[in-house]
Formats: sequence, C-alpha cells, structure tokens
Amino acid sequence: MAFLADALSRVKPSATIAVAQKARELKAQGRDIIGLGAGEPDFDTPDNVKDAAIDAIRRGETKYTPVSGIPDLRKAISAKFKRENGLDYAPEQVIVGTGGKQILFNALMATLNAGDEVVIPAPYWVSYPEMVAICGGTAVFAETRLEDQFKLSAEALEAAITSKTKWLIFNSPSNPSGAAYAADELRAFTDVLLRHPQVWILTDDMYEHLTYGDFAFATPAQVEPQLYDRTLTMNGVSKAYAMTGWRIGYAGGPLELVRAMDLIQGQQTSGTNSIAQWAAVEALNGPQDFVARNKKIFEARRDLVVSMLNQATGISCPTPEGAFYVYPSCAGLIGKTAPSGKTIETDEDFVTELLEAEGVAVVHGSAFGLGPNFRISYAISDALLEEACQRIQRFCAACV
Repeated sequence: MAFLADALSRVKPSATIAVAQKARELKAQGRDIIGLGAGEPDFDTPDNVKDAAIDAIRRGETKYTPVSGIPDLRKAISAKFKRENGLDYAPEQVIVGTGGKQILFNALMATLNAGDEVVIPAPYWVSYPEMVAICGGTAVFAETRLEDQFKLSAEALEAAITSKTKWLIFNSPSNPSGAAYAADELRAFTDVLLRHPQVWILTDDMYEHLTYGDFAFATPAQVEPQLYDRTLTMNGVSKAYAMTGWRIGYAGGPLELVRAMDLIQGQQTSGTNSIAQWAAVEALNGPQDFVARNKKIFEARRDLVVSMLNQATGISCPTPEGAFYVYPSCAGLIGKTAPSGKTIETDEDFVTELLEAEGVAVVHGSAFGLGPNFRISYAISDALLEEACQRIQRFCAACV
C-alpha cells in the first residue's frame, strides 16, 4: 500500500513467531504437533513472584510509573549488576522496558543514523537485523562455524568492523546456538574493541543464568572495565524466572545513553506495567533456588536432545554451553528425497517436510542467518522432547 512507510520494505516477519503460529493452527485442525519453536521456559513463574504481584495490586500499585522504572526495581537491578556481575550501575543508570526487545530497540533508535553499521554474529536472534533496519542502520554479519561451536573468532570480529561501525550486538549464551563465551574468550573480543573506540557494545545477557557444567558466565564490561563507558548491558527476568509474559527487560549503561532511551520511551510506551515491575523486584531480590533447580532440568534435557539428534541420519549437533536451544546441522539431508517425494534443497525444505511428515515444528537456520541448520528449543517436558527426537530420527531415516 502506498501510504505505508518505506521502512517496512526492509523488515521481515519473525520466523520464530511464524513457526509457533503454524504449530497452533495445525493443532487446532486436530494434528498431533510437537512444537519445538518457542523460546520460553515451560515452567511456571515462582509462587513468591506471583504473590508479590498480587500484593502490589492490593496495595494499589496500579498507577502510571516513571518511564525508566519504579525506584525499587531500578535499585534491585543496580544491586543485581553489582552482586552477580561486578558492575557498578547507579539506579539512575538503569532503565526498565517492556521486555528486552524494547530495550534493544530503544538503544538503536537513540543512536543510529543513516549509514551506521551494526556488527551481528551469525547465527543471530531473528529480531536483531530487523531492529537495525527499522532504525535506519545497516547490519553487518560476522559468520561463525559449527566446528567452533558457533563462537565468533576475534579475527572475524576484526574483519567485520569498519569506520562506519557503531555497535556490536553480543549475545551470550546465544539464541539460537546456545554458544557461550567464558571470560578468557571474551578477552579476545575486548582486545579487538579497545582498538576501535567508535564501536559500542550492546550485550544481550538474557540467558545469563542458563549455563551448564562448570561454565562461569561473564559479560564484556566486567571483563574489560575500559569498555564500561561504551557498553549497554541488557538483561531481563523472562528466561531465568519463567516470566516471559510479564514483559520486563532492563539495562545498565552510560547515563547519557540511558537518558536518551528514556526520552524515546517517554513518547512511545512510557513506563512498563506497574504490577510486573513489582513482581520483578521480588524475582531479583527474593530466593534464587528456583533458578538453580530449573537449570539442572534444562541441562538434562540438553544432554538428551544432543544425544538423540546425533543418532539421527544426516544430523550433526554440537553440545551448547548455555540457553535452552540446540542448533544442529542438517547438511547430511540436503539433496535427499523426503517421504513426500520432494527433494530437500534447503534447511527450510527440511523443517517444512519434517512438520508435514512427523508433526514436529522447528525453525529453519536460514532465518537466523546461518544454514543449513535448524533450531530446537528444549524448553518442553522430557516426554515430549524424547518423542519429538524419535520422530526426527524416523523422518531422517526415511529420507533417501
């Protein structure tokens, strides 16, 4: 339509949302569908967090809130950054948004001009390049390799940076690959970034508390304090505390940037839901045993799905160190014929045929910028996860 903004021509729909919607539609038609596309924990929000929300309602905490967040939550976030990350962000350096997505979007909107470049490691969360495009910037992709566990090399980062680079978006643990970077691995990146003072770092630490084994989480400004003044450290309560629907994301950063984001948000959505903010205060300040308990469950599921996928013909699946995704390669199936008689030419063909033949919904890797792969979320029950993997094995064995 002629009256729509030109910016819309640069934006693609979210592939992960599309897969979830397709799975819902097929279920509504009576199909037996196992959805492995959703990026949210299957656990319920902890009772103490729910109770805090109910108490807030009863206290009458139902009015407009400050744009950047209620003081209690900004203080709780400031304390969290100090306690868990060794980062000193005063409450006024903290901003709360309607999910991490709004935090990222507002940061880019506040800083990008036409011609500015944003380096994004691939595979990437599907929304990063679309946000950059909407905000008038140009996404520059730095590819990773399965052999390297989908971790970006310092050399690839260096090669992607130009005089036009304004941001590096850095997501660890990664959606979609689960790749996570220890402090010594981050040091290689921070050394590169110190040589390029025009580049700011926008971290997405949303999966911070979902790392496995002996892995110790670290974030860039923690590893290299010299980058503190040009880093926006983003996080939220959605994944660790099973609060996806509460829509609370937050960030700490330089005061001038936070004020600019506050300015944009003040003309956009204003303050985040008041009740959800009080729930987030309890999530951050209250008991943390829920996090450790569910992390063990996710780790067992990760081990299950990696083992079963690597037993499937034509599939190669590395073991990720974090998040609740795996990002297996289906290169061994490219060129083969699916049970329907269709030739599998791309990873999108693979996931389409898998859904039709076995009722398993996954997301094709090309949507995340790197294929031929596909993403599985193992944030579902053990029984459903095992059944889904058996169906994937059956489908792969039937491709000739």
